[in-house]
Amino acid sequence: MLCSYLLCIILTTVHLTNAIDTSDGSPDAFFTPAGSNPQKLPPPGADYYTLPNGCPIENPLGTLRLGNQLKGNLLLQDINLIDVLTHITHERIPERIVHAKGAGAYGVFEATHDISNYTSLAFLNQVGKATPLFARFSTVAGEKGSADNVRDARGFAFKFYTEEGNLDWLFFGAPMFQIRDPAKFPSLVHAQKRDPSSNLKNETAFWDFFNHNAEGINFLMRLFSDQGTPLSYRYTDIHSINTYKFTKPTGEFKYVRIVLKTDQGVRNLTHDQMTTLVGMDADFSTRDLYAAIDKGDYPSWTVYAQIINPEDAESSPVNIFDATRELPESDYPLVPFGKITLNRNPKNYFTEVEQSAFQVANLVPGWDVSADPIIQVRLFPYGDTQRYRLGINFPQLPINRPFYSYNPTRRDGANNIINLGNLPNYFPNYNGPQIVQPAQYRQTAEQHMQWIGNVTNFQSQVTDSDFDQPRDYWNQLADMGPDQQGNFIYNVASSLSGANKGVRQETYALFRKINGDLASAVQNRTEGLVLKKCQATKA
Repeated sequence: MLCSYLLCIILTTVHLTNAIDTSDGSPDAFFTPAGSNPQKLPPPGADYYTLPNGCPIENPLGTLRLGNQLKGNLLLQDINLIDVLTHITHERIPERIVHAKGAGAYGVFEATHDISNYTSLAFLNQVGKATPLFARFSTVAGEKGSADNVRDARGFAFKFYTEEGNLDWLFFGAPMFQIRDPAKFPSLVHAQKRDPSSNLKNETAFWDFFNHNAEGINFLMRLFSDQGTPLSYRYTDIHSINTYKFTKPTGEFKYVRIVLKTDQGVRNLTHDQMTTLVGMDADFSTRDLYAAIDKGDYPSWTVYAQIINPEDAESSPVNIFDATRELPESDYPLVPFGKITLNRNPKNYFTEVEQSAFQVANLVPGWDVSADPIIQVRLFPYGDTQRYRLGINFPQLPINRPFYSYNPTRRDGANNIINLGNLPNYFPNYNGPQIVQPAQYRQTAEQHMQWIGNVTNFQSQVTDSDFDQPRDYWNQLADMGPDQQGNFIYNVASSLSGANKGVRQETYALFRKINGDLASAVQNRTEGLVLKKCQATKA
């Protein structure tokens, strides 16, 4: 089934209402701004190579040297040799600090249900309407060359090319996040990365972080169940984790969380299956996705919304602004409104996947952020990391370019592709569009948005309620299958046995707040593995 040995991603092309011809499948055909003159690729049958300036080269593999023999000294005036060596030493760009290992694809979002009573989103204003998108799926903690199927969270990013701008969704494989206090994010990242001394993954640091930030236990319950090792990206449900807002021009809004249910069915691996698969094929999830699309087995997800009325937010059974909590479907039923299908692979990984840039701040009319502190802080670093990786003009790259973009004050900078010619670089000006009607694109809402209070330096505290959902999930595991609780205990022990004794004891105490039997089982299994490792070392 998985026969392709290509290190790549998924891509899908779709037409948007008579706008774009994507027949050749190239990004330049998909995103060619008016007035541009994109460089043409060599036609079939091209029979010579050139320097970067187009000058023909007689022999691109030859080198200028003293004497017609192997031992001759080389000449600095060999322009081709100097250029190709310079290029290869500069062709790598900084990898993402998180989500570095990823696969990408083009696809389409189809509106399947009318939810215009909730939002004015233009790409949802007609049942059957199709909107092109690009998706990038990734692990979180690993580096760019790490294995796909290790135990880790998964990130799912979507860029919708709507007629009112690019809307980016940056979602998660788990229904909740690890933290709810934004200032903890650097420590969260570092605790999952390599040790600054040994440059090895450090189980002591990982568990020590969560022992001292116990609000993340809800996430850990998912991570160390078999859900933490999905078979591949295609078999994973996807969650917004944060609360957003569906908005309307009148100022009305609804709070919303988004859930994408895989149409392929959820499929996970046990710890031992994961270990075997990683040893056989470290790129399995990437290969599986690419191969499925390549043979026409297009993966899809049904898209749902969980709707919360603003007046009900304060009385919700869980804090809807707490990203460490899952919204119960019993209280907030899933409302279907769309389907995402990925149907075409990219032609060039670097251009289309590595240079893709997703931002929570890429909003469009009808969609907005809420007061969720994690979503608030995510507005800044996503764009900033892209500026570091790709430069200030990364929105002009073909994969990131919207159908329409105009702001005369955004000018110049490195690698500027579209600089608006001789148009004035200030606003307002005699030659630019007038300000749009305020009511047409109003993004702020009047109700439930009046904030009065003192500025405080606030950090949330862990309470007994933080263990309610983890306790419920532990009980649910028993209903999911006879081995699921046992698998969880083994998965935790396999990781925790690498931590030092003090951290292990603190972790047992953490699990005891969920269930005493769970804590005892984790302790017995973990200490048994520690003893085995000690005996193996002595042998």
